[in-house]
Amino acid sequence: MIVALIPAAGVGTRIGGDLPKQYQLLAGRPLLAYSIEAFAASAEISAIYVVVAPADQSFGGVALSARAEALTRTLPVGGASRHESVLNGLEALAKELDPADWVLVHDAARPGLTAALVARLLAALLQDPVGGLLALPVADTLKAERADGKAATVSHTVDRAGLWQAQTPQMFRFGLLREALAGALKANRPVTDEASAIEALGFAPRLVRGSPSNFKVTYPEDLELAEKLLKGQ
Repeated sequence: MIVALIPAAGVGTRIGGDLPKQYQLLAGRPLLAYSIEAFAASAEISAIYVVVAPADQSFGGVALSARAEALTRTLPVGGASRHESVLNGLEALAKELDPADWVLVHDAARPGLTAALVARLLAALLQDPVGGLLALPVADTLKAERADGKAATVSHTVDRAGLWQAQTPQMFRFGLLREALAGALKANRPVTDEASAIEALGFAPRLVRGSPSNFKVTYPEDLELAEKLLKGQ
């Protein structure tokens, strides 16, 4: 079985506004709806699970296509961090999923996901022993900041050779991912994505080329850029 898991319990304070980021409107639709619809457009996806905050009152207002609505189920077990939300979602599904089932974890704030990207990820990883993630080779020159407590200045230039920028979905077997995230939490080792938890177990997730349009909406100007991309501008 192949399922999607979308953590959507955060607030997203950097973007501002009265609603959590995942419910802010993009071209007239809540941001979260685009991720759900991208998975629903993939025939290989059997179910879409959205991890929301226990007191969430907004998801019911997200209009979805008939197929997306049929596939989607909310899990009101969101935690204080993305790490906790994903792990709580996996724990809630422990009786429904087998250890060998594939889970595609995707950020609710990446509306640029497409069925084609999902298909590319599945084609690359379904026979992979570990799993992996969408990512892009770093193109810009990277600067390390000098930590002196003053105005930001350059400490040194970071060699970008071999560096990739992680995206989502990140695709791993249910059993392995659950073990990795639980172990990181028990060790009090925060992780910002699923791949880093898998890496900590000694595995090497595979890098699958993503797309620049699959960026994470973080600031108000990101919403403007995402809307332009959706409109083909």
